[in-house]
Amino acid sequence: MLSRLSIRDIVLIEKLDIDFQPGLSVLTGETGAGKSILLDALSLALGSRGDASLVRHGATQGQVIAVFDVPRNHPVRALLAENAIEDDGDVILRRVQTADGRTRVFVNDQPSSVTLMRDVGHALVEIHGQHDERALVDPGAHRDVLDAFGGHLGAVRSTGEAWRHWRACEQELTRHRAKVAAAAREADYLRAAVAELTKLDPQPGEETELAELRANMMRAEKIASEIHDAQDVLSGPSSPLPQLASLLRRLQRKAGEAPGLLDDVVKSLDEAMLSLDAAQSGVEAALRATEYDPQRLEKAEERLFSLRAASRKHSVAVDDLAQLRDTMSADLADLDAGEGRLHGLEKQAAAAREAYDIAAAQLSSLRHAAAAGLTKAVMAELPALKLERAAFIVEMKSDAENRMEEGIDQIEFWVRTNPGTRPGPMMKVASGGELSRFLLALKVALADRGSAPTLVFDEIDTGVGGAVADAIGQRLARLSKRVQVLSVTHAPQVAARAATHFLISKSGSADRVATGIAEMDRPARQEEIARMLAGATITDEARAAAERLLRENTNAA
Repeated sequence: MLSRLSIRDIVLIEKLDIDFQPGLSVLTGETGAGKSILLDALSLALGSRGDASLVRHGATQGQVIAVFDVPRNHPVRALLAENAIEDDGDVILRRVQTADGRTRVFVNDQPSSVTLMRDVGHALVEIHGQHDERALVDPGAHRDVLDAFGGHLGAVRSTGEAWRHWRACEQELTRHRAKVAAAAREADYLRAAVAELTKLDPQPGEETELAELRANMMRAEKIASEIHDAQDVLSGPSSPLPQLASLLRRLQRKAGEAPGLLDDVVKSLDEAMLSLDAAQSGVEAALRATEYDPQRLEKAEERLFSLRAASRKHSVAVDDLAQLRDTMSADLADLDAGEGRLHGLEKQAAAAREAYDIAAAQLSSLRHAAAAGLTKAVMAELPALKLERAAFIVEMKSDAENRMEEGIDQIEFWVRTNPGTRPGPMMKVASGGELSRFLLALKVALADRGSAPTLVFDEIDTGVGGAVADAIGQRLARLSKRVQVLSVTHAPQVAARAATHFLISKSGSADRVATGIAEMDRPARQEEIARMLAGATITDEARAAAERLLRENTNAA
């Protein structure tokens, strides 16, 4: 419920703090006292459009704070949590409107958006008036209102879940159908490419290994010819080793004939022979180390060139050729198995649609029954509201082919104000006063089903009096036993039924006027109701009538 409303510098209101109580509260006052300004300020805190003209003349900014006492399990708590708004106690909506047209929004003292403020406001307060465009006059909400009245929100959720499952199946079917069609267009290319890559059989890292092998073998080929030349010199026909060996043997035989003369020569020749033998062994070892198979080199080069040609052809790295082959093979597998899977998805989507159709049809049946019940309940309220010749109609169009998340039903509240006239949408057909009374009848029929915790009725008794005003007061009082009701009224019959009565008045000088509000005690209420009965001059008879109204309604309560 709305527990407190604080207003600063809004139009004629300089400073106002109002504490509200549960039950029915009425706001009365003479015409022009500022009752509409009070509701404009409340609407501003609920997320309505801001306007620089709302700021009191001479002030730089205006501010409205609405404080709500909300149960812990109320849906608005979840809304705040979804938007990361701290929520430890009361829900506080604060709106700052500056004189230059800018506006600032705070929810629980945290900077927020007007959209969130509006969503929170809609969940907490409904304003019903002759020119209001929210709540029950919005056709988009009529289906939700009927569902709340019928108490079949579980069927609504089930239908929504069935719709989402069906749409998911349809989307999966569409994606797979497109994939199969695309694969079919590329089938010949895919098969040729897979066959080519399967035959090539590329392996990860193979390019690097082949490139290194080729480089090593080519280096060995260049060195091998030089080593062969060295072998020819050391071991071939022109090798000096046989001649040196023969010379060494001859000198060794002659060395004894001339002691000491040839010792150094023999020693040097012997060392040379040993070095040449070592060189010959080294050359032979080098030849063995540089041995390579020219055919192996040719095969390595052919393999490397084939891999690189495939890489260029398919515009991928050589190391990615194997993955490309696997991907293409999977696409071919999808193509080959696609028809079977496509058939399975078609059956799944058809079954999901059938399940939705069954759920939507059951929900539609529940709505038809609820429409009859709601019509009967509203019609029962109309005679006392001086609408005995009017009719309330739940206009319901059901189209099984028009599948929506909310079902197959389009629902709008229609009325016929007089017999023989054409019915039409409530907002278009009913006059201001009639609309207010239709809305009141609806709210009474709905009671606490689908209602915000605070209902505001703005002069719904305009143009009526006597028994009709009393009937309106009775229904507002009945509503207030379930939700908080605030009513701006000119009817003494309504004012007398209030639990709390506020008087709105203007005060000040000719060049500066301010609107104020005060909660009235029993004597003050009697005087105000007498004024409402008698007009400018309050008579003793009016005071007696006011006392009688208060006493009767106190006893009735």
